[in-house]
Amino acid sequence: MRDYCSGAYTYRCRDAKETVEWYGRHLGMEFVLAIAEDEVPSTKEPDPYMHVFLDAGGGNILAFFELPTKTEMDRDRNTPLWVQHLALKVASEADLMAAKERLVAANIKVIGPVDHTLFQSIYFFDPNGHRIELACETQTPEMKRRLDEVKWPMIEEWSRTRRAPKHANWLHDGSMKK
Repeated sequence: MRDYCSGAYTYRCRDAKETVEWYGRHLGMEFVLAIAEDEVPSTKEPDPYMHVFLDAGGGNILAFFELPTKTEMDRDRNTPLWVQHLALKVASEADLMAAKERLVAANIKVIGPVDHTLFQSIYFFDPNGHRIELACETQTPEMKRRLDEVKWPMIEEWSRTRRAPKHANWLHDGSMKK
């Protein structure tokens, strides 16, 4: 029996059936539950919806609401598009590249892989306009240790200056080889 309440990420979709089929076909997510109501359970507001749940792996659920009576969905225009995304972990670089090949073969535009030193990522959009990141870890124990040592000094400096601290420049300057 699945736990539909823990580790759930919920978004809006334009078409619930299309969304379920897209995530199953392109990301291998199993369709696990559908709930449809004519009113919002918490507020009793009359508002029909379809709520679908997909198994995102690792005990996580990716859920979507289709809201046919509401204004067409949009994104937060005050936040850059690159910030608003859902990141999902894959097991290896081979899995990441295989996912990219499947997406490209389905005519889905993919950015990457992008080398973030700690992980490799690819980026693409689902049919609802949500940006998705697939990532695999490439960091070493030494990298984790060094980042753990500077996380508090970094956030303290950022809080005071609102400028990027330089404590972890080694992430991008090539001085820390994998």
